[in-house]
Amino acid sequence: MTPTSPSRTAGRPVRRVVSLVPSLTEAVAVTAPGLLVGATDWCSRPAGLEVVRIGGTKNPDVAAVAALSPDLVIANEEENRPPDLAALRAAGLRVMVTEVRSLPQAFSELERVLVEGCGLVRPGWLDQAAAAWREVIPRAPRLRAVVPVWRRPWMTLGRDTFAGDLLARLGVDHVHAQDPERYPRVDLARLPPADLVVLPDEPYRFTARDGPEAFPGLPAALVSGRHLTWYGPSLAEAPAVIGRALRAALR
Repeated sequence: MTPTSPSRTAGRPVRRVVSLVPSLTEAVAVTAPGLLVGATDWCSRPAGLEVVRIGGTKNPDVAAVAALSPDLVIANEEENRPPDLAALRAAGLRVMVTEVRSLPQAFSELERVLVEGCGLVRPGWLDQAAAAWREVIPRAPRLRAVVPVWRRPWMTLGRDTFAGDLLARLGVDHVHAQDPERYPRVDLARLPPADLVVLPDEPYRFTARDGPEAFPGLPAALVSGRHLTWYGPSLAEAPAVIGRALRAALR
């Protein structure tokens, strides 16, 4: 899909975009190949993406971004640091910052970035993703899960997180959902009662040999971090992918 009715910045159509967020990188690249000119080192999708790499999400090279002369830089309030975003704006760049803490917010922010920000027609994959989640029937009875996101120190999902909202819609409530912190450090010896542990492969790469052994007695669901934490084209597959991982753990 190519841009139509392009958004404008200082009288120019938006034809060059730099993304500082892996989810948004995939969303733009799938929707309008060729629009994206720069992305972070962590932007791994779509496979074979050929754009200029401008550093990490937490330490983008501001000069490298500016050298690409983007019409728009897209970022996220959780993944990117305010000082970096301020430096990009000080360099005269337009920066659009998303906030995504729930599935409805993900859908609205994706449309805002793609349609309002990039001047694209709403993509079909976004409608497919919305339809996939409308068809979800939460499992019953509901389950309680520990959901680590990091090790050394152990950190889990806490309150007000996108991944927590996805799991809740599938019938899985995570045990730290009411914690004051969004990603609290936890003591494994003092975990609340749970039915299983859900281990994503990002941001920490949990595997069958690295993670489940720390939760003896709990079934372990190894899930794709891209489907649990990314908001983009993967949302269309996420209910089925996460659901399979949960069922496999509970057999």
